[in-house]
Amino acid sequence: MHTVAIGCDPNAQGAKENLIRFLGNCGHKVTDFGSEDPIYANTAISVAEAVAKGEYERGILICGTGIGVSLAANKVKGAYAALLSDVYSAKRARLSNNANIACFGAFTIGNKLMEELADEFLSNEFVTGCASQPKIDKFVEYDQHREE
Repeated sequence: MHTVAIGCDPNAQGAKENLIRFLGNCGHKVTDFGSEDPIYANTAISVAEAVAKGEYERGILICGTGIGVSLAANKVKGAYAALLSDVYSAKRARLSNNANIACFGAFTIGNKLMEELADEFLSNEFVTGCASQPKIDKFVEYDQHREE
């Protein structure tokens, strides 16, 4: 089971609350970073910073489409956010891309699909030494050397 930081914009509060219940029932320890701030970038950055610092193993962000929170989260050094809308991508986000934050669109996917995608994302681990390793190494190296 994982420690998970979760946050959203006000439009996605219902989806976030549903996902928190689901993840808790699956045994994950979930910390809610809120949903009150209409500037979703503030919440996305807070979650991304906590994950990048290692305070949480994974992060989940939700807004209307998931696009805005993924863009904001990916500005944080050490945060690797993936916008997920299908099971295969949710699985590959971890297995071959080593994403540490899942982003969802509350207006684009339903709660049941969001639960399934979160479960896939949290159930899989990056495979060290896989064919994707050199690709991951490249963007992590670039990320580590960029200026804040």
